[in-house]
Amino acid sequence: MVTVRDWSDLNQYEYRFIGDELFDNVPEEILLKTSSQKVIATDLARLYVLQDALREGYKTVVWVDADFLIYKPSEFILPDMDYALGREVWVQNNKHGNLKAYKNIHNAFMMFRKNNSFLDFYADTALKLVSKNQGTIPPQFIGPKLLTALHNVAGLNVIETAGMLSPLVIKDIIHGNGPALDLFNKKSISPVAGANLCISSCDKNEVTAKDMKQLIEVLKSSCGH
Repeated sequence: MVTVRDWSDLNQYEYRFIGDELFDNVPEEILLKTSSQKVIATDLARLYVLQDALREGYKTVVWVDADFLIYKPSEFILPDMDYALGREVWVQNNKHGNLKAYKNIHNAFMMFRKNNSFLDFYADTALKLVSKNQGTIPPQFIGPKLLTALHNVAGLNVIETAGMLSPLVIKDIIHGNGPALDLFNKKSISPVAGANLCISSCDKNEVTAKDMKQLIEVLKSSCGH
């Protein structure tokens, strides 16, 4: 979060930290329905916060997850678009044990400008999907899964420098090189300047807290910060 605040200061943007008040605008029935899967409510709540900020009069609003690291601040530039979403190049082993990169869209970094063409549609669609769902809701249901599906059909605006690092890529970065990192770089359209570190990987024991600390140190030191 410090890197995001520093990036905001560098660009003279207003930085605002949001705690549990994030959920204030989420309908009570949605909070109850997602009580065991709070990530679903979070994906919806961030959209309401962004809508509110635009109504307050901001010309541009940006959402950044708490585990998003901006390690090349001078190269992390908001695109000249009315909105933009993050790029996920997720490298993992497939069922045959071979490395494969899956290109998706993520919502760990999102930018929307005043009178943009997407935010209201996205928020309305996400709410309808959660409200109508009668079964178990996948964690990324109205986040990356919905955004990637929409992108595959309509081609959404993407900020390629806002990436995401999978456990295999994280380990290769720590070690200095490796096949997962090579594939990540090959499939990335442009060099990544900020990335979601997926702290949930620690909860799943895919990487350790020590790995995360090393990763941050390596990324920041490699950029001279």
